[in-house]
Amino acid sequence: MPLVKVNELLQDATQNHYGVPAVNCINVETARYTVEAAEQEHMPVIVQFWPGFKDYVPLRSIAGAARYFAENASVPVAVHQDHSWTYQIAVEGIRDGFPSVMVDGSSLPYEQNVALVKSVVDVADVFGVDIEAELGHVGNGSNAEDFATSDFYTKPELAAEFVERTGCGSLAIAVGNAHGPYVKVPHLDFERIQQCREAVGVPLVMHGCSDIPPEQLQRAVNLGMSKFNIATEYFRALYRSLEKDIKSGEHDGDGVKLLLGVGDDCRAFVREKIQMLNPNHYSM
Repeated sequence: MPLVKVNELLQDATQNHYGVPAVNCINVETARYTVEAAEQEHMPVIVQFWPGFKDYVPLRSIAGAARYFAENASVPVAVHQDHSWTYQIAVEGIRDGFPSVMVDGSSLPYEQNVALVKSVVDVADVFGVDIEAELGHVGNGSNAEDFATSDFYTKPELAAEFVERTGCGSLAIAVGNAHGPYVKVPHLDFERIQQCREAVGVPLVMHGCSDIPPEQLQRAVNLGMSKFNIATEYFRALYRSLEKDIKSGEHDGDGVKLLLGVGDDCRAFVREKIQMLNPNHYSM
């Protein structure tokens, strides 16, 4: 099955009331296991990379590997570059072969955010690349104020204007979510999700989905959110699997077998997320 565009996948998810996990990966193995999990579930997935990992792996090479897995998958797979916080990083993602790029100007004043996203959209349109933007403050889960203060949340009426002015293809919103581990259980603002869904015509994205209670994420799916970013939990699952194998001593001294041995646990994690984000198809 050919590589699919993120926006086409998210439009289908929105119309058919399911959520697509956008799983942050760091290397060939984590990307491969993500795609294999999707194949086992016969459901789509998004493989994405954070440009901050470029010192670990050149993004051009990992984009090529991810596209290879997507192009040879038996289910729809999309490939995406996550938080690109400058024009240069976003355009480099387009250059390096990412079919979809997230432009994060959310920390900028509103007009500067609009200008940044619009400038990248103008370039992306030439190459047929999808652009995700962010409006509102999706902060850090280590700071409770970042996700518990409604002043930081996305304003639905502003979201409509933002999408129209920038031309972005999808919008990440702040509704009580944050990046990284949470210091306390988050409580999503479902009314605001519904208002944003009614205000804009593009797919909605939720960042910081790790450790948000499943019932909250499932309700967000049914309110019309379609892309759910997952990083912290996946990397935690990877760590726990490596830790387990090292303690067992089964692959003592064999780093290759150690890396290959995490496959079952990584696939199981992604499969669980796929099932959880499809509340109208699976029963948990």
